[in-house]
Amino acid sequence: MCGIVGYNGNKKAVDILLDGLSKLEYRGYDSAGIAIQDKKIEVFKAKGKLTNLVEKIKDKNLKGTCGIGHTRWATHGEPNETNAHPHVSNDGNVTLVHNGIIENYQELIQKLERHDYKLYSETDTEVLTNLIDYYYKKYKMGPIDAINRTMVRVRGSYAIAVMFKEYPDEIWVARKDSPMIIGKDDNGTYLASDVPAILKYTKNVYYIDNLEAACLKKDKVIFYDLNGDEIQKDLKEINWDINSAEKEGYEHFMIKEINEQPEVVKRTINSLVNEDQIDLSKTNLSNDDIKNISNIYIVACGSAYHVGVCAKYILEDLTRIPVVVDIASEFRYRKPILDKNGLVIIISQSGETADSLAALREAKNEGIKTLAIVNVVGSSIAREADHVLYTLAGPEIAVATTKAFSTQLIASYLLAIEIAKVKEKITLDYYKELINEIKTIPDKIELILKNQTTDIQKIASQFSHIKDAFYIGRGLDYAISLEGSLKLKEVSYIHSEAYAAGELKHGTISLIEDNTLVIGIVTQENIAEKTISNLVEVKSRGAYVITVTNEDIDTSKVANNIVVIPKTNSYFYPSLTVIPLQLIGYYITVSKGLDVDKPRNLAKSVTVE
Repeated sequence: MCGIVGYNGNKKAVDILLDGLSKLEYRGYDSAGIAIQDKKIEVFKAKGKLTNLVEKIKDKNLKGTCGIGHTRWATHGEPNETNAHPHVSNDGNVTLVHNGIIENYQELIQKLERHDYKLYSETDTEVLTNLIDYYYKKYKMGPIDAINRTMVRVRGSYAIAVMFKEYPDEIWVARKDSPMIIGKDDNGTYLASDVPAILKYTKNVYYIDNLEAACLKKDKVIFYDLNGDEIQKDLKEINWDINSAEKEGYEHFMIKEINEQPEVVKRTINSLVNEDQIDLSKTNLSNDDIKNISNIYIVACGSAYHVGVCAKYILEDLTRIPVVVDIASEFRYRKPILDKNGLVIIISQSGETADSLAALREAKNEGIKTLAIVNVVGSSIAREADHVLYTLAGPEIAVATTKAFSTQLIASYLLAIEIAKVKEKITLDYYKELINEIKTIPDKIELILKNQTTDIQKIASQFSHIKDAFYIGRGLDYAISLEGSLKLKEVSYIHSEAYAAGELKHGTISLIEDNTLVIGIVTQENIAEKTISNLVEVKSRGAYVITVTNEDIDTSKVANNIVVIPKTNSYFYPSLTVIPLQLIGYYITVSKGLDVDKPRNLAKSVTVE
């Protein structure tokens, strides 16, 4: 949550900060602010979206070449200008922006009050600002010592960027369990919560680790450990395309990213398939490792959790290994019983999801092998997992995931097929057949986008007024209906639920009334008749039924509208079914006139509990 950005160099900082914040606004848009160093530090803040801040400073002549900025997703304190970042210590000595949560802030407030500090906001960040100031003055320390003393004293998560009045032209940073990258080019040094904020300026970045600090000067970055000793880090190159972080003529990032799915799915397949063989060598997961897997535990949040539910059906069916799928926040607190020969799979787009990262660490503490399926190279989960399987979705800007979800599905398919082959649960011929079919998925996604988008837009425009929607299916159709339902509710604010079709008679069908929207997923041919029977039941009670099915399944007697997708192997239908479900969510939201890329109360990467 929240986005931070910083620049120190030879260009005007304000332009780079505002541009960077615009790329990070998906991380929070309750308020925004910047601090510019030009002989003195000037702070500007505004409630609401970044455009409000831009309007506020448009007539200011801000020439400073060093500054920090922040876009906020409110945790402590309501969204208003007072609680917006940057925060300033009592006498203006320290100016700070912060991503994360300080858990012991109440205890720290009492400490500060005993030393005559007065707080003007409701935020934990202002506490952090004054605590750094306190250590800086009490022990007459330099910035690194004051920051390190503070890092030891606080509990929680943070990525901070700090400017000291007495150290002009320097930005000091530190992190623990919240994301931060540092970039460098000939024009200066940069910092950000996420890659898109600085991708326009440099692809060369440093990854700062937990409990490390750094000083950004105009021409170099100096890193420090918790003892204040200098440490060395190497620059890494990010291979993301700059254009993938821009709208490129699309009205919204969400629809752009929906349309990018054929390409990113193909790219992910090509990264893992060499001729007719799945190649997991980059993960360092050996055949011996695979042969020893006794149980699989999939841990994730949100849409990534839905990938896990789909993967469970496929993994268990192909490999005959028991699979448990856990919401990460539940996994970390329920004291799971883990087999020592098990494999914990963590799925995360950002690689920084707080609960998923904590679950990864819990598994490692128990001595269980871990595999991360992530999109961001160098992210915390990628660095800490024993094995990493990268998806190649590129930067995803819209809060509602689309292309990252699809690449995670593909990675899960290929992992399942390879495990099944190594464990000798499938024949070599079937192995090759499955790989060949996976290779057709990008073209089939392209076909759906080409042939169905206009019809789905017309259908969706009828339902901007509805209050409720229900998605039903069986097996993998139920698994993907979870994602379809989430896509609708998170961007359109329509109450939506997904149900296993066989559960309707156990309570849910009582919610069906005239013109209730029910979307039935019917792709699994062996159980299609069962799902169609359930759709008959809701239709007879007044439901308006839309079905997503393939050309060999006839739902014409029960459906008011039918979306037909190409045929594929039954395992892979989620990759095709999700496309019309994403489009339905998108076009209903657009017809309501809502900001589809920035749904209320949500942020892209959940880096706090």
